[in-house]
Amino acid sequence: MLYGTMASLRSLASLSILIGFVLADCECGYSITTKPGEGEYVFTDLLESDFVHLDITDGTPEYGKYGWAPQEFDMSSDVARGPYGESFAPHNVISNNIADAQTFEGSGVKGGDAGLNLIVNSEIHNGMVTGADMSTTVLQYYHGTFRAGIKVTDIPGTCSAFFWYMNDTQEIDIEFLSSEFNKRNSTFPVNLVLQSKESREAGFDASKTDGFKKINLPFDPTTEFHEYRIDFLPDRVLFYADAELLTEMNGTGVPSTPGNLQLSHWSNGNGGWSRGPPKEDATTTVSYVKAYFNSSLESRQQDYRIRCKDPSSPTAVCAIPDKNATFFFTDMHNMTVNQTSYHENGSGRTRQWWSPLFAVVLGTSAWLSGL
Repeated sequence: MLYGTMASLRSLASLSILIGFVLADCECGYSITTKPGEGEYVFTDLLESDFVHLDITDGTPEYGKYGWAPQEFDMSSDVARGPYGESFAPHNVISNNIADAQTFEGSGVKGGDAGLNLIVNSEIHNGMVTGADMSTTVLQYYHGTFRAGIKVTDIPGTCSAFFWYMNDTQEIDIEFLSSEFNKRNSTFPVNLVLQSKESREAGFDASKTDGFKKINLPFDPTTEFHEYRIDFLPDRVLFYADAELLTEMNGTGVPSTPGNLQLSHWSNGNGGWSRGPPKEDATTTVSYVKAYFNSSLESRQQDYRIRCKDPSSPTAVCAIPDKNATFFFTDMHNMTVNQTSYHENGSGRTRQWWSPLFAVVLGTSAWLSGL
């Protein structure tokens, strides 16, 4: 009897391991296709941040615990290239969550739009305008597709930005200048920028280079959340709004190093850019960031080599869905095996990734017990 029980347990353990391998999806990455007829681009790693439910500013003493950290630094007016300096304060980055894990729209517990609130203050202190900056904490984001759900402030006089950054000559920007918006004639431009050596030589005026486009959006970015996306590929950069291609840039302005991701909201009074400061406190809100990328870290590359056992498997690579703000691979069954994920933070969301496997194992256990 003991032998039969032990044999059953060994069989159950082996079956559990086997099922784990069979059910593992996306172990070789996440893919996009940029054009019909063009091959897939596959990215090995991910960082998904659901700011509607993730309290990124929960006072934890561990810097960058969830892959992001509010930044604190000052820039003089000379460095900022405006009549005012810029001061970035952690208290201007506010997590405004929704308690119900199944609700993704509406007011947060602190009032106003739920998500990550980035605030620019109207008052000037010591010749500086106080704004907000949130950055990923590791310079590991190489080629990838980077997406953010953003509702831009309608208060004139600020710059809201979602960007990839290494240094001032290796930078990919999506920037909204609220003073450019005109609701009367439906003018809502977005500035798409590659900061490069050429833009530095032009006094950091990228509009004098090939790495700049101003595109009028077909919607008002201040009334609802929309997804803005950067595809950073080896030979070009593509910009999207709500999965629609806005423009493509290539040439020497395409970065050649890994960098990080940043969310920023600021003003320095520069009449040619942010203008302002705003007449009242201005808030831009970010509902999520989804980053699928190739990591430059050897440790992450080693993890990938371990988990990607059969690239030819039909479930080894998962296509990244478009136009789905509430979809996160980290909420799905077994789609982020051996990944570094910061998606959850006591939000109360129940993840059911174990349920199918657990049900099979229970059923198998019952069957084995009857042997």
